[in-house]
Amino acid sequence: MLEYIIIAVILIVLMFAILKATKKDVSLDLNKLVEYLGGKENIIKTETEFSRFKVTLKDVSKANKEGIQKLGAKGIVEIDNQLKIILGPESKQLKKYIDELK
Repeated sequence: MLEYIIIAVILIVLMFAILKATKKDVSLDLNKLVEYLGGKENIIKTETEFSRFKVTLKDVSKANKEGIQKLGAKGIVEIDNQLKIILGPESKQLKKYIDELK
């Protein structure tokens, strides 16, 4: 009986270790997204609409759209000095994070 308890404890510890290793650090991703948008100084205005994050930039050429895609954006549309980024549920979290930075 003791062997089964030891095996169960080891499996639980391994499961938690694997979950922790695969879990993304959201604040790191948000920092990277702000960096890919040209930094907080480049961001004029932010809005969210469902899964879309809309950002108005001073200089849209500073935005690294390829980097934003690699971080998980499902799509990016550029219109004048705005980027509309499809992020999913993280959109609201990103807006809140940027608002707190300013």
